[in-house]
Amino acid sequence: MFRSRTARVFGHGQMFFRGALEALPLKSTRRPSGIILLSGVRHLSSHPLFAPHKDLVHGVSSRGIQTVNEHRRPMFTDRSQLKYARRLVIKLGSAVITREDEHGLALGRLASIVEQVAECHLEGRECIMVTSGAVAFGKQKMAQELLMSLSMRETLSPKDHTREDTGKLLDARAAAAVGQSGLMSLYEAMFAQYGIKIAQVLVTKPDFYNEETRSNLFSTLSELISLNIVPIINTNDAVTPPPQIDEEIVKGSVKNRMGAISIKDNDSLAAMLAAEVQADLLVLMSDVDGIYTKPPSQEGARLLCTYTPDMKDLVKFGKKSRVGTGGMDSKVKSAAWALDRGVCVVICNGMQDNAIKTILRGRRIGTFFTGSGSGGEHATTDVLAENARIGSRTLLGLAPEERATCIYTLADLLLSKEKEILEANEKDLAEATKGGLSKPLLSRLSLTSPKLRSLTTGLRQIAENSHNNVNRVLRRTRLAPGLDLTQVTVPIGVLLVIFESRPDCLPQVAALAISSANGLLLKGGSEAAHSNRALMDLVRQALEEVGANNAISLVSTREEISDLLSLDGHIDLVIPRGSTELVRSIQDQSHHIPVMGHAEGICHVYVDNDADLAKALKIIRDSKCDYPAACNAMETLLLHEDLVKSGAAFFTDVCTMLKREGVTLYSGPKLAEQLTFGPPRAKSLKTEYSGLECTIEVVSGLEQAVNHIHTYGSGHTDVIVTQNEQKASYFQNQVDSACVFVNASTRFADGYRFGLGAEVGISTSRIHARGPMGVEGLLTTKWVLKGDGHAAADFAEGGSMHFTHESLPIN
Repeated sequence: MFRSRTARVFGHGQMFFRGALEALPLKSTRRPSGIILLSGVRHLSSHPLFAPHKDLVHGVSSRGIQTVNEHRRPMFTDRSQLKYARRLVIKLGSAVITREDEHGLALGRLASIVEQVAECHLEGRECIMVTSGAVAFGKQKMAQELLMSLSMRETLSPKDHTREDTGKLLDARAAAAVGQSGLMSLYEAMFAQYGIKIAQVLVTKPDFYNEETRSNLFSTLSELISLNIVPIINTNDAVTPPPQIDEEIVKGSVKNRMGAISIKDNDSLAAMLAAEVQADLLVLMSDVDGIYTKPPSQEGARLLCTYTPDMKDLVKFGKKSRVGTGGMDSKVKSAAWALDRGVCVVICNGMQDNAIKTILRGRRIGTFFTGSGSGGEHATTDVLAENARIGSRTLLGLAPEERATCIYTLADLLLSKEKEILEANEKDLAEATKGGLSKPLLSRLSLTSPKLRSLTTGLRQIAENSHNNVNRVLRRTRLAPGLDLTQVTVPIGVLLVIFESRPDCLPQVAALAISSANGLLLKGGSEAAHSNRALMDLVRQALEEVGANNAISLVSTREEISDLLSLDGHIDLVIPRGSTELVRSIQDQSHHIPVMGHAEGICHVYVDNDADLAKALKIIRDSKCDYPAACNAMETLLLHEDLVKSGAAFFTDVCTMLKREGVTLYSGPKLAEQLTFGPPRAKSLKTEYSGLECTIEVVSGLEQAVNHIHTYGSGHTDVIVTQNEQKASYFQNQVDSACVFVNASTRFADGYRFGLGAEVGISTSRIHARGPMGVEGLLTTKWVLKGDGHAAADFAEGGSMHFTHESLPIN
């Protein structure tokens, strides 16, 4: 019998722990007044599913459920781990399930929440609900009865004195007594739609202070969970006295075990229950989106996506909710109390669609309570972004020489720590090879001594150019006597750079951010985790020397990219570096933060009939084969029709050379029509191969080549090979790409080769920055006006002053 009950603890339908449990010979045992235990948990803890949170099943004491102080278990440190939460306590606040008029329930919202709880239950999670609503439901019933009763009395005696006492008839305790049975009947009907049984558990404050009743309470909860029944808990408001201000638990035995918490409302009740049953997650559902730094209606209020214990002085509370006994102050205190006892907590808006399921998917919703402080290894992205904002201001306050010194330090560390860097990179390469990473991505992932030396050279270029980047005067204008206007360069603010595979871009982007005084968040791919951590340690060391430790951070949490892109209040610009799929995905998902990047790198080389063919072969080979994984590698070769005609040796030479280099060739539609036997036809002329593959197409002349580039190109980099200066000039003027070259390889489209030291990315957009983005692309401007009591009214018609708009020398 006990074995079957144990199986039911983990649910039916889609078994949440099916993979782990089916592989284990489980045997259940039961201790007196306790939760059912699973022998074999030792084996379960080694299963990958339990890796982040191994101690999900615990023993019991003689009182029933084991207390937290006796066995503290590991907590979830980021939202992505919440999908592993098995035991949930979900508290529904009065404002969530009560109508605006406070007389009756918001049935639509309640039905949605019940559906989510039911889905969690059917997945095998253990769900306990703490609900409000009995008073509201009771008021609805009593108001109807009161209306009918008063109507009769009004007919018989309009001056009936009982009308003076109608307010007393709607006393909250009486309403709770009337509404409790109806509320539970409603829950029972709703859960029955999913084949789930529920049980009502009414409690009062003394139930937690008396050893016997407390033991009985949690024994009952254990039994209900083991029988696959959802307990629904509520305070017995029909007999509970009004809450006392600042009342604390003083019962010695309870205080010694759990610490002091006053059970004044359902928030503190839910916290106490979650701690006692050792829940993995407590969800407090309210009518606001989470915890704000001040009441949401006040100007400057900022939603805290993450709350850590060191933020308690950051939050100022307003009035409590229009209904219920608890306010946001109560929720935060209850959540912090539960957190201190090993329970993860999320305070969220219960009116938001699918809030519970969204939380369990690890998405950013509400405020997540975690014990990881702002400086900890697991600090969340909103905390890191806020630190980056502060760090940016620190960098801005430094002298240019200090920023340059910081970059020089980083360059030196790349050489002195070469062994450690390459060892970390070897780990990434070994894991990536074992995981089947493609050759182009392996090439990007690889770090070598020459690469590190090249990185060092580039960083020193950035340092040398750092003396006149920030606060550089671009324009000075004297608007009128004594009224001077200056335009100066300033950092954008906080950057988020998302990159794949290439760990070498981490120090490059870090150096550019330091030079431009921008805060920076770096989100690298998991395939380069070891390399990125090693390089980030060096960046941190360099920043420590100038006191800007938190200006740059590596986002190491497993939060969704879409969650990072929701930080529009923290991040000013997103720069994706990687595959076309990555860049397009970022551009599609970011609705509020500008994205700087190129969707594709479809680069063309056009060989004109006036070209030096020896130079053309050299340029083609370099453009395609030097680094085929790069975004500036040639993807389509355009040949003038004279070079493909019968008897023309150049076409054969090109094909032979490319095949010798291991390049797979495809023909465009026009070339395919001219060849009886030749390369297979390309599936699309808009393909970025990012490897040793290439399309060859024939064109009738210069204009057709330009039209082809406009039709199929991505505006990245395009090249003409010709000795005809007029044709070269026409090509440069007509091709609308970020980089347009004459008689040079596409591979020169690079920040280092342009003398920028490095690039944060290559932009194909037409706003702000275009092409390889160095420091200039990470700066914006501001206008500084200095006057002497000037007023706009002075310049109105008939006024005493007139605009002169005199240009002044910049120096």
